[in-house]
Amino acid sequence: MTGPAVQLHDVTIAYDGHPAVHHVSGTFLAGAQTAILGPNGAGKSTLLQAIAGLRPPDEGRIDLGVERRRVAYLPQNATIDRTFPITVLDVVLMGHWARRGGFLGLGRAERAQAEAALAAVSLEGFAGRQIGTLSVGQFQRMLFARLLVQNCPLILLDEPFNGVDDATIGDLLRLIAGWRTEGRTVIAVLHDLAQVRAGFDQMLLLARRCVAWGPTVATLAENGVATGHLAEAWRDDASWCAA
Repeated sequence: MTGPAVQLHDVTIAYDGHPAVHHVSGTFLAGAQTAILGPNGAGKSTLLQAIAGLRPPDEGRIDLGVERRRVAYLPQNATIDRTFPITVLDVVLMGHWARRGGFLGLGRAERAQAEAALAAVSLEGFAGRQIGTLSVGQFQRMLFARLLVQNCPLILLDEPFNGVDDATIGDLLRLIAGWRTEGRTVIAVLHDLAQVRAGFDQMLLLARRCVAWGPTVATLAENGVATGHLAEAWRDDASWCAA
């Protein structure tokens, strides 16, 4: 991917007439790992859904540097039904659908790619397991394996580490670091500043409006965010955006 990965042009997204995202403009850089942080209700997940094409802006526009089908989106774990009777391998194989469609048969090559992705997230031997039998960490590893199979240049992650054990978080952060070396763009909604500092070179502070946007170290320093109490650090009426 060359040029901007995603450009926001005065984007406003509303629920029941009230803005969840309010007049946000800026650029997610291609090949960068950008974390979106902010208090509860700041519009972080809403913005990610809009970038994924699941919700159109009420005002403004979002321009992508890739085709929509080349965007991989991982929603919050809570939105995925873990009681559905499907195997781990079947979930990972769904990563092929964007390129092949849901009605085309998948052959040995696609299965081999899915099994290699499971190995990459340390889930060897889990292919035939029902997803309802997985721990929270194993479930998230499976979803990252599906992302590997999708093989997209733009990856959107909505709170990917919530409730996940430290060992899994470390492994998945290393996977994200590998995406950086491959030139992929990652945009992730996160809460943990240590994770942001360790794995994300850009960050957007969002409180419905853009509070600040830029390189992680400089943005944290300029905004005095030194602890994990993010909700106390930003005002909902923030109206400026530092590029």
